[in-house]
Amino acid sequence: MTGLQEVSAYLAEQLPVLIERYDVPAASVGVSMDGETVTHAAGVLSKATGVEATTDSVFQIGSITKLWTASLVMQLVDEGLVDLDDVVRKYLPEFRIADDDAASEITVRHLLTHTAGFEGDIFTDTGMGDDCVEKYLGVLRDVPQLFPPGEMWSYNNAGFCVLGRLVEVLRGAPYDVCLRRHLVEPLGLAGVATSPYEAILHRAAVGHLEQEPGSGYEPTSVWAFARSNIPAGSMLAMDTESLLGFARMHLADGRSASGTQVLAPGTPASMHDKQLDLPYLGFSGASWGLGFERFDHPGGDIVGHDGSTIGQDAYLRTVPTAGLAVVLLTNGGRPAELYHEVVGHVLAELSSARLPEPATPPAVPARIDAEFYLGTYSCDIADVVVSQDAEGRIWLDQIPRGIGIELGDTAFRSELVHCCDTTLIAREPERGVHRVRAFLDPRGTGHAAYVHGGRALVYAGP
Repeated sequence: MTGLQEVSAYLAEQLPVLIERYDVPAASVGVSMDGETVTHAAGVLSKATGVEATTDSVFQIGSITKLWTASLVMQLVDEGLVDLDDVVRKYLPEFRIADDDAASEITVRHLLTHTAGFEGDIFTDTGMGDDCVEKYLGVLRDVPQLFPPGEMWSYNNAGFCVLGRLVEVLRGAPYDVCLRRHLVEPLGLAGVATSPYEAILHRAAVGHLEQEPGSGYEPTSVWAFARSNIPAGSMLAMDTESLLGFARMHLADGRSASGTQVLAPGTPASMHDKQLDLPYLGFSGASWGLGFERFDHPGGDIVGHDGSTIGQDAYLRTVPTAGLAVVLLTNGGRPAELYHEVVGHVLAELSSARLPEPATPPAVPARIDAEFYLGTYSCDIADVVVSQDAEGRIWLDQIPRGIGIELGDTAFRSELVHCCDTTLIAREPERGVHRVRAFLDPRGTGHAAYVHGGRALVYAGP
């Protein structure tokens, strides 16, 4: 048996067992290496219907869509229509945020690397029309600037919607049309749905959420987020083979399986290369490329992206030096634990690369002076209050301001303990993951200016 055949046997035997262990209703896994591909699926697409998951079932890929948007932008760069270091306003003069000076400095590269610095969790629904992304730009006019462009990394969904509009303007067509014309069709992908209207034509997964801890995961009442956020990942769905087809193009220096040059030679590698380092956040990579998350490892850098929508989570990992791509698509439960077990096993069997170990709190946390961390940190959708009780325990209270899709729409409290440097970690896991939060003081004030858990929230005072 080849290594890939052994992995296939492992997936066939273990996937049904592991989805039950981690309360995942259904999962679809695909592995591609050296021109060979294996796919497996297990579970049910919806507990309400009991329809079985198959390898041609479509799941939402969430923010993995950002890699597709980045690829559409890089095609424009290949054609000489866009320069990454040009300001966005060269292509979108109407681009406005609350800080006009910052808006005039933000470049295409800033958007691709999540370093633009403006509030990024804006999920306003601007309708289902073909002008929804265009209208979305108008929503950003009052969005605050959190830090100067280029100062640091903070995950920014809105920035990728701006990139989607850039693609629309330069291609003269709606985003989802551009996606089909310039990626889906040249790659020959059959299992891609850009809307609920297309997804219904496939065996489509439904997300599952737990309303209260321990209550069990049930089908969601809403299938997708607003179409206006589609360039950032609100509703794109596909089967495992289609996502693998996209990944294989990146591993083949921009060529499709049929030999079509979808990206110019050298462009995929430039997208995978490191652009900046990230603070330690436990669940994320160590650095970022042009759209791609990077897990730096001496055995081979791992590049890819995660995606989360309403009860659906997706993972794409590639090891370019090994020609290896792994995809995991899920629809609820505790997918992070499933990801670490399944994808970690595949990478270890087929490459020298290894996933970083999940962050865990120390058995005996160090007692620390918490003054540096205490106070309220804010963004448009939530306040985070860090406090210390009389016993010296540190608490984080997250208080939503509205519909907090990325940060959650319900208040919760979590005890934090010291992890390393100026980083704290949740004592108890959330969906199987101990959340890590970095407290950053880039200007040396003596108090954290930001709490960073993937996106930066600004210190607002005691």
